[in-house]
Amino acid sequence: MWVRVKKYRPDWLTLVLLGLIAYVWFRPPAWVSDENRAAPEVGVVLLDGRQTSLEQLRGKVVLVNFWATWCPYCRHEMPDMERFYRNYKAQGFEILALSQDDALEPVRQFMEKEGYHFPAAMAEARHAAAFGGVSRLPTSFLIDKQGRIRKKISGQVHYARLEDLVTPLLAE
Repeated sequence: MWVRVKKYRPDWLTLVLLGLIAYVWFRPPAWVSDENRAAPEVGVVLLDGRQTSLEQLRGKVVLVNFWATWCPYCRHEMPDMERFYRNYKAQGFEILALSQDDALEPVRQFMEKEGYHFPAAMAEARHAAAFGGVSRLPTSFLIDKQGRIRKKISGQVHYARLEDLVTPLLAE
């Protein structure tokens, strides 16, 4: 007994929905909120042993990024962060990536293996609390040259979003 199977041809709505699902999977939405408050006094020991603080970075536009090696969206945003860092560092842009991982060595190995050059440190509970809490990863805070938090980004950043948010602050 032969059964004829009709060849499936998706309609336009199915294709649009599949495209939207793929877009959200690879570039999930991020919620950007306006802020206007003083950045906390946060000091950290970088993965290479140097110490830095937000006070030392005053005069630069700083992206403070809370992330973890086990977070797929964090891992997905990092190549764009690295590229943006390389392109805008000379113009006064800086990144401070604060890892929420439990151990230092896997973070150091990950950063080295992936070839990321922006400064990273291990986050402590007091760091997240100083920024008002971090309930999901990745979460980033954009700090202007005067040391004020101007934006909170809950979710993944990508190059175009960084350009839209950072370049006006660099021009101030």
